[in-house]
Amino acid sequence: MSQKTNVVITCAALLLGALSASGQTATAPAPAAPAGPTASWTVTPAFVSQYMFRGVRLGGPSFEPAVEFDYDNIGVGVWANFPIADKVVGQSDPEYDVYGFYTIALSDSASIVPGFTWYNYPRAPSANGFFKATFEPSVAFNYTVAGIKLTPKFYYDVVLTGPTLELSATWALPLKDLGTELDFIGTVGTFKWKTAADNTFPDLKNYGNYFLVGVSAPFAITSASKIVVGVAYTKGSDNYFKQSGSPKVENTAAVGRGVVTVSYAYTF
Repeated sequence: MSQKTNVVITCAALLLGALSASGQTATAPAPAAPAGPTASWTVTPAFVSQYMFRGVRLGGPSFEPAVEFDYDNIGVGVWANFPIADKVVGQSDPEYDVYGFYTIALSDSASIVPGFTWYNYPRAPSANGFFKATFEPSVAFNYTVAGIKLTPKFYYDVVLTGPTLELSATWALPLKDLGTELDFIGTVGTFKWKTAADNTFPDLKNYGNYFLVGVSAPFAITSASKIVVGVAYTKGSDNYFKQSGSPKVENTAAVGRGVVTVSYAYTF
């Protein structure tokens, strides 16, 4: 859903050589100074043809701006969805998500990334069972092999009281003649929430599966900005609501849709 950038600046130290007055012997070079932490902001306005989240359609064409601050291996940001058409009451009308993450490097090819997302729906009608906010901690493990980045990720929503398990794979195909690359992604996931609605008894459960396949291409405008164009197909399946003592009901918002995304990112 979503994209996060860390700017790393490497500082090199000058090697100072000196000759002794008597023996003309060179001294040992000074060690390189360690690179200090870096900070950056990234502003990303984006437009999408459909708002899909874990295989569920939450809106039609939408404006999705984001602002992220990164300091060394820590990132925090705000992402929002403002529907242009096909608004879904209680979901994307609008939605503001605050997120954060911390990258712990294990090696050159592996890292662990704990994080969180705080979902906010200020216009959600709580009297109809909609939550105005939920909170979802997460932890991801990144491992790169043969140029393919594999990311299993575990989420747990403390309001919906249930886990989401997800596996993503990404791979970049350089297009040097065009000055860009094709970034491919594939994702599969499953979730099971015990409390999908507020003020219901017995609890209303929601569970289902989803997948996404897509490709995007970044085009540099300046050294600090780029346009990214992407297309993807995502679909939800076996998505049901279930309340104790009642038959399960299919979630009709779990559908398959193609999604086109156009975004502009500026980092400073």
